Amino acid sequence: MEKVMDEQSEGSVRRKRTFGRRLLRFILFLLFFALCLAGGLVFGYVYIGKQGLEEAFKPETWMHVFDLVFAP
Repeated sequence: MEKVMDEQSEGSVRRKRTFGRRLLRFILFLLFFALCLAGGLVFGYVYIGKQGLEEAFKPETWMHVFDLVFAP
């Protein structure tokens, strides 16, 4: 009987550890994704496009790009 209780508690601890690791992995993935997105934006807009860094993060800039791409 005692062995069954130990296996059940061990399974719940293992499940909690797995959930924590998955959550940490997901958060790190989102952080890495955001950093790569910002880095690519800066590289493409500033170095390739020869524009200012402050313009790369303005919403008006990207609204204009969106209008250019999806204009009828």
